[in-house]
Amino acid sequence: MKALENAKATPAFQAALHIVEELDDRGFHAYFAGGCVRDLLMGIAAKDYDVATNARPEKVMMGFDRTFSVGAHFGVVIVCNANKGEGCEVQTEVATFRCDGEYVDGRRPVDVEYAEKPEDDVQRRDFTINGMLLDPIGLTEDNIKEKLLDFVNGQQDLKAGIVRAIGDPQKRFEEDKLRMLRAVRFAARFDFTIEAQTMRAIQQQAATITQVSNERIRDELTKMLTEGHAKRAFELLDETGLLQHVLPEVAAMKGVEQPPEWHPEGDVWIHTLLLLDQLPANVKGTLAWGALLHDVGKPPTFRPPDPADPKPRIRFNGHAEVGATMTRAIMNRLRFSSADIDQVVSLVANHMRFGDVKHMKQSTLKRFFRLNDFPEHLALHKLDVTSSHNLLDLYHFAKEEFEKAPEEVYRPTPLLTGRDLIDAGLRPGPRFKQLLQDLEDAQLEGAIHTREEAINLLRDLLAKSPVEIAR
Repeated sequence: MKALENAKATPAFQAALHIVEELDDRGFHAYFAGGCVRDLLMGIAAKDYDVATNARPEKVMMGFDRTFSVGAHFGVVIVCNANKGEGCEVQTEVATFRCDGEYVDGRRPVDVEYAEKPEDDVQRRDFTINGMLLDPIGLTEDNIKEKLLDFVNGQQDLKAGIVRAIGDPQKRFEEDKLRMLRAVRFAARFDFTIEAQTMRAIQQQAATITQVSNERIRDELTKMLTEGHAKRAFELLDETGLLQHVLPEVAAMKGVEQPPEWHPEGDVWIHTLLLLDQLPANVKGTLAWGALLHDVGKPPTFRPPDPADPKPRIRFNGHAEVGATMTRAIMNRLRFSSADIDQVVSLVANHMRFGDVKHMKQSTLKRFFRLNDFPEHLALHKLDVTSSHNLLDLYHFAKEEFEKAPEEVYRPTPLLTGRDLIDAGLRPGPRFKQLLQDLEDAQLEGAIHTREEAINLLRDLLAKSPVEIAR
C-alpha cells in the first residue's frame, strides 16, 4: 500500500500520530477518526487527520505546548504543531468521545455527554464510511485491518460503494441538515450510491436545507464543483430534491429548450451538465461557478420561435446581461467574497462576446483582453462550445491573438491622460471622458504612436466638437 507510506510521510499524519502516541503514553485511548480513515483505506491522500480520544479537553490541553479550544462545549481542541516544530503549519482537531444531546437548530446539539467507549462516539457521526476509527501506532500495510475499529460496518459499505447514514437516517439529517449535501458530495466524489433509506430521508427533508447557513451551503457546493465530479453531484442534487432549494435558479434550467442548430445536445440543463462534466479536480472555483451559471439568464429570457420572424427560432435576448445580474444576487446570497463575485459575474456577462471576436475593431479586441484573468474567459468559452456545437475557431482565434500580444500592446501607457486635459484647461464631464476614450481608441488601433500625435488628434477632435473650458 504505497499510498499508506506516502501518507505517513506527510506532516499532517506525523502531527496526528504524535498526538495519539502522547495520549497513549498517558493512559488514554486515541484514534484517527472520520474521513482520514476512509481515505487511507481507499488509498487516497487525506488533507488532514482528526483524532478522537477518551481524554477530556482539559487533559488534552495539558499535554501539548500549543493548543486552543474551538468548541470546549463539544469537547473539541485544536493542537497546533503537535511535533513541536516552529510556527503552526499543522493544526490537528482532537475531539473527546461523546454522545450528543438534542439538536434544535439543525446544526449543533444543545448539550453533549462525554463517553468512555469509542463505539458510543461513532453513533453520533454521519455516514458509515466516515464512522471508522484507526489506531495509527505501528501502522503498516499488513496490519491496517487489524488496527481498524469498525462498529458501523463502514468497511463493508466502503467496499460496496454505498453512502449510508449511521443508524436512523431521518434522525441523522434532523440533527445536522448539512449532512444531506455531504451525502451528495461523497456519493459524487467516490462514484458511490446513496443507500435507499438514506436517499428517501434526504428527499423527505430536502426543503429543510434552508436552515443551514448560506456560507456552509456555499462551501459544500464549491467542493462539489471542484472535486472532479461536478456533473454527478448536480444530478444527485436534482434527484434528492435539494437543488430547487439551494439553487432554484439552476433548477429552472431543466426543460428550457434551445435552438437545435446551436445546441444539438438538448436543453439548458443538459448543456450545463455537459460543461460540469468537463471540470477537472482542483479546477479554480470561479471558473467552476462560471460554468454552472453562465446560462442562468436563459430561463427568464426564453422566447419561443416567432412566426413573424424571417428566421423563426428560439431566442434568449439579453440572457448574458440578465444572467450577470442573477449571478451577482446568487453569489451575494451565498456570501462569496467581492473578488470572486466580480470575477464570476464578469465570466457570465462576457461569455457571449466571443461570437464577435473576429469582427471587433482592434481597440475593442484589446479592451476585451483586459478583462481580469482573460485566460479564464477563454477556458469558459471552450467549455461552452465543446458542450454544444463544438466549433472552436473563435476560441483558437482569440487565444492566438491574446497570446501573441504582450500586455503593453493591449494595455499601453496612455499618450495623454485626464491630467493633461485638465492642464490644458478642459473641464471634466461626459465629453471630457469621450475624448479620453477616442484618444485611447486611436492608440489601440495604431493610428497614433507619440504624445505629439495625440496632441494633434486632440486638437482635431476639439475643433469638430468643442469642450467647455474651465475658468
